[in-house]
Amino acid sequence: MVKVFLVDDEIVIREGIRASFPWEDTDYVLVGEAPDGEMALPMIRDTQPDILITDIRMPFMDGIALCSAVRSQMPWIGIIMLSGYDEFEYARKGIQLGVREYMLKPVTSSELKQALDRVSEAMREEKRNRAAHRAGSDQRFLQEKLLSSLYSEDQREGDARAVVEQLRGMGINLAAPRYAVIDAAFEPISSGHAELVELAEGSGGIVHVSPCRTGSRVLVLGDNDQDTEERAYAFGASVATELERIGCGGIRISIGEIVEGPENIYRSLQSARHIRHVLTDQAESSPRIVGVREFSEGSGERAAAVMAARAKMYLAEHYQNGNLMLQDVAAAVGMSNSRFSTVFAQECGKTFTEYLTGLRLEKARELLRTTDKRSSQIAFEAGYNDSHYFSYLFKKNVGMTPGEYRAASQDGGAVK
Repeated sequence: MVKVFLVDDEIVIREGIRASFPWEDTDYVLVGEAPDGEMALPMIRDTQPDILITDIRMPFMDGIALCSAVRSQMPWIGIIMLSGYDEFEYARKGIQLGVREYMLKPVTSSELKQALDRVSEAMREEKRNRAAHRAGSDQRFLQEKLLSSLYSEDQREGDARAVVEQLRGMGINLAAPRYAVIDAAFEPISSGHAELVELAEGSGGIVHVSPCRTGSRVLVLGDNDQDTEERAYAFGASVATELERIGCGGIRISIGEIVEGPENIYRSLQSARHIRHVLTDQAESSPRIVGVREFSEGSGERAAAVMAARAKMYLAEHYQNGNLMLQDVAAAVGMSNSRFSTVFAQECGKTFTEYLTGLRLEKARELLRTTDKRSSQIAFEAGYNDSHYFSYLFKKNVGMTPGEYRAASQDGGAVK
């Protein structure tokens, strides 16, 4: 299945695409939607879509800003841009950001299906071409050896910068203000590493993968500390998703400290490797993604558990706010967005979006059972500004419409 995420501030457009597109009869599944880019970005991290459909003109964070953020943090996502304005300047900016399709609203189901098919096929073709290029490249082995040499403890002064210059001559630009190393362990190594190489090659040069004895090492390039951390956690989440998808086990993903200069890449690896050894000793069955800051705050498990408890308390107090976003909760517990998203999901067993949706729908069910308030009022009190989206989510998660749920509860049916 190809996962699709929709962003548009016009309720009628979202409702039209959601309700009229034949999702059940295609290979596409709608995994989420949002009314603006600011709300959408953390949800995109949670749902890991293959394709993003976004409007251009939206409040808070418009489509151009959203596309820029997605290209920076999750560049492997294909983008379709919608606009109600036939303006070349928007199309030009979209093309610069790697937008694959530009469509004028209103969009019919058949037009959207054709666009989704074109984007999906183009992404598959690029994947096939990259695989063919790797198979026929005589330089691949040398490139991986040079990348691996950046992780050697036997480096002399100037060695790392010389390697960076040598790779630049081979078409790989590793120059960046900041670096972070992800140490990923998994089994089987051969198939898992190939998947990570494919994922990194879709990153537009911000992520580079080389093999190691336990799995893969990933070098993440960033412009500053926050940017690097956001990219590292976003890529780590994608790594875990892809490795699980192809059946890998023993997944342990650790993120090292953020460093300046290629000569300090080994130091980032050391901190990541230490965390991975601790994760391996814990012998948990589920994948774990842990960064160095969790360990610097004391016990990684204890610090994460305290953070999760604080986040849940904040959500219990603010879930009725229809404009509540992941970044609000992340700020309340003192974390970057991607780091919070990752740690919260691991501690709670649900993504932030899933947890918040469950909390809101639990309140909605209670109100439907105990009051005679209209569905639109209940939607508002549960934290949804869009009553149509509330009804859609309610049926998707509960299995019946709000009206059907209320009727069943009044008839003495077994509802929760």
